[in-house]
Amino acid sequence: MRRLPTTFLLAVVFLLPSAALAGAVEQWGTFELTLKGPVDGNPFTEVELAATFTQGTQSVHAAGFYDGEGVYRVRFMPPTVGEWAYRTASNRKELDAQTGTLIADKPTAGNYGPVRVRNTYHFAHADGTPHASVGTTCYAWTHQPEKLEEQTLATLKAGPFNKIRMCVFPKWYAFNRSEPPRYPFAGTPPNRWDFTRFDPAFFRHLEHRVGQLRDLGIEADLILLHPYDEGHWGFDRMPAAGDDRYLRYVLARLAAYRNVWWSLANEFDFMKQKTDADWERILKVVHEADPYRHLLSIHNGTRLFNQTDPRLTHASIQNGSAVADFGRAGLYRDVYRKPIVFDEAKYEGDFGQRWGNLSAEEMVHRFWQGTIAGTYVGHGETYRRPDEVVWWSRGGTLHGDSPKRIAFLRNVLAEGPADGFDPIDKWQDDRTAGKAGEHYLVYFGKERPTAWVPDLPGKQKSLTLTAEVLDTWNMTTTPVAGTITLKPKDNYRLTADPPTPIPLPGTPYLAVRLRAVAPKK
Repeated sequence: MRRLPTTFLLAVVFLLPSAALAGAVEQWGTFELTLKGPVDGNPFTEVELAATFTQGTQSVHAAGFYDGEGVYRVRFMPPTVGEWAYRTASNRKELDAQTGTLIADKPTAGNYGPVRVRNTYHFAHADGTPHASVGTTCYAWTHQPEKLEEQTLATLKAGPFNKIRMCVFPKWYAFNRSEPPRYPFAGTPPNRWDFTRFDPAFFRHLEHRVGQLRDLGIEADLILLHPYDEGHWGFDRMPAAGDDRYLRYVLARLAAYRNVWWSLANEFDFMKQKTDADWERILKVVHEADPYRHLLSIHNGTRLFNQTDPRLTHASIQNGSAVADFGRAGLYRDVYRKPIVFDEAKYEGDFGQRWGNLSAEEMVHRFWQGTIAGTYVGHGETYRRPDEVVWWSRGGTLHGDSPKRIAFLRNVLAEGPADGFDPIDKWQDDRTAGKAGEHYLVYFGKERPTAWVPDLPGKQKSLTLTAEVLDTWNMTTTPVAGTITLKPKDNYRLTADPPTPIPLPGTPYLAVRLRAVAPKK
């Protein structure tokens, strides 16, 4: 095949908020190197491109990708401020050995860096800012008409969620059986595809939406594979080479976005065409293709994956019963010793299916149960609508009563221990979390107490605390007058001295928050 003549063009593009300095990228921003290269043959499979970015002893190797019409790109997320040098490597001369430098400035307001695991069971951004995951599920929102997608973004902007679970591929499932505006591969819908040729327009659209989520301070938990295709398009049953090529292409395009998390699959065990060996290979591909080590998980249907694998940063669990009552959710912490996110604890809604008909009260209750256990819980909404626009799948607007109560909880989390809520005594007290000696949150669940005498796990000689009664459903915070002194009851508990009860309204979903009084200087 005769090679077409090409002209070389080098350009540098910075994906920056308007406040950033011209000619510079901010730390944890996205630097983009654009090159003009060959269009002959199949550039997606025949052209190799990567770049190595260095600063002192630091080195980041970033894969490049073909973006159509002779344009090649390499994206880089600077992990530190200062000058970085880069050098490209390619099997095509016009793309190879291109060098240059860039300056990474201090991050602008709202840029805390990518989320990492901190203190074994919790999360924090790269700059140390705590991240208490308060997520929602909206699988196919980026595969909808423009107006509906913009409505989803407006809802997210006004809502309490700082993470959203979303599919890269479109979804063919109940309340979402329509062809999307764009497809990931070249070919003819519904199922005649060339899995060796991507449609860059599809991925540009996805990137645009991920960037908008980033600007809203929302993490994009990208579900890379899923079973909700049912063979309609065939994206759920590509050959191994097709899966691997697709995964590397997605990571080359999106790994330099600070707000991405990777989910290998939703309900991985429902994808019957794939074996356990396939999933091990897929995990290896994603782990090795990500130079930034973004958070990485895999979500289960009825069978759990090996969540002890150290490449999985946290355990993404589907189990509504684990957060339906006291004492269950925390067991996952002991087994896996990493952050536990109940991404699917069932959904608020009125579906006939048992996974989609929680009351709002039950949805909120499960969030609080997860919090007391030192874990995190995800939201979803499945109310039937005349237009069949259901949040859990297509987005749009929220109609349930749980989100504003979840916002109340998010404020409680923000005012809690910087290291996250942990059970104070996981062996004997399954309703008290916080940080011993400093911060206590006691949740009563569905009980209806009319009074509570402060009694907490601990071995301190004494504690002086302030107290507040939290009505988690009515979203009220009522201070308790004065301070409370706790003294040892035995070797394991502290109790109020004198044993004065705190009056409670006798309604369900109550909590008491107690915080240590700082000693006078």
